[in-house]
Amino acid sequence: KGVARVESSLTRARASIKRAASLPNSTHTNIYRHAPAFYRSYAEMEKRFKIFVYPEGEPPLVHWGPCRSIYSTEGLFIQQVELAGSPFVTSHPEEAHVFFLPFSVTMMVKFIYKPKIYEMPTVRVFVKDYIDGVAAKYSYWNRSLGADHFMLSCHDWGPITSVANPFLYNNSIRVLCNANSSEGFNPVKDASLPEMNLITEKYRFGGRPGLERSILAFFAGGEHGPVRPLLFKHWLGRDSDIQVHQYLPKGTKHDVHDTYLHYMNNTKYCLCPSGYEVASPRIVEAIYSECVPVIISDHYVLPFSDVLNWESFSVFVPPSQIPNLKNILQSIPIDTYVQMHNNVKQVQKHFLISQPPKKYDMFHMIIHSVWLRRLNIIVQK
Repeated sequence: KGVARVESSLTRARASIKRAASLPNSTHTNIYRHAPAFYRSYAEMEKRFKIFVYPEGEPPLVHWGPCRSIYSTEGLFIQQVELAGSPFVTSHPEEAHVFFLPFSVTMMVKFIYKPKIYEMPTVRVFVKDYIDGVAAKYSYWNRSLGADHFMLSCHDWGPITSVANPFLYNNSIRVLCNANSSEGFNPVKDASLPEMNLITEKYRFGGRPGLERSILAFFAGGEHGPVRPLLFKHWLGRDSDIQVHQYLPKGTKHDVHDTYLHYMNNTKYCLCPSGYEVASPRIVEAIYSECVPVIISDHYVLPFSDVLNWESFSVFVPPSQIPNLKNILQSIPIDTYVQMHNNVKQVQKHFLISQPPKKYDMFHMIIHSVWLRRLNIIVQK
């Protein structure tokens, strides 16, 4: 009965979204791939979607996560599902459309990873044992072979940790910051998670008006990964228009943060090169600073890209084109830049962290990404 009721609800939602997808796209904004379909899908999600969070496990490895680091989105999502009394969460698994595996890869790496043992078997063993435990206690994992279950991780090792269980890797919805399509990330069933480095409770938004920004492009960060050495080779300290820094002037952490924000708030195009892995927290930082992101990456599936039209508010530069960066950016017409800058301001609401969560914020967009992937699945009784 439970499965039939859940699937019937999803059938009605699919039909409603399909009708909306046949409507003309709205002309007042182009930040969405198809605005009517998105708004209808979001409304159906609010009306119907239910998540069952497995109660098994103890903090800090389960039901907990980092909220003050480069992996903040992992901890904030777990916290908001666990503590905020989310209307999407049900305590009745028979009502659930999806089942959340609430372990934190970041906390596992912190507390149980043994650095001298290659390929972190302790982390994988924990994930394998956790799934084996819920599969033995409940019928839901075996019913769908994990297809209506999801994990969420912002740690670089999230994808490789999921190899611990072949059904988790191949069938389940994996919500990952490290969304690399050349390393097994499948955008049909997996969802890209925004990476952000939340330093303080409050983040300042905005910056100078677009045409008053004096710096063409800016980046500051470490020289790691395959892309950034190319950026430093061609642009480090070479051009006042393309401001590339490995380190900002020394000072207190607060001073350096303020200097960084000053640059971001006075820059037209914020460079977002991949680091060790494809994702970069600079994309969200750029959006907060109302600076047009320049995505310099190969194989990166961007967050919410099944809904958001990233081409309308960002620039894509393949790493091979780094030597031509200045020409590429200077060739963008002023009118196009102004429109992209305005679109960045419009899309900002989808990347905000709210306590408690607010309509259309990052938490809800992550939930919506899971909802869309659940719509692709039919679970048989």
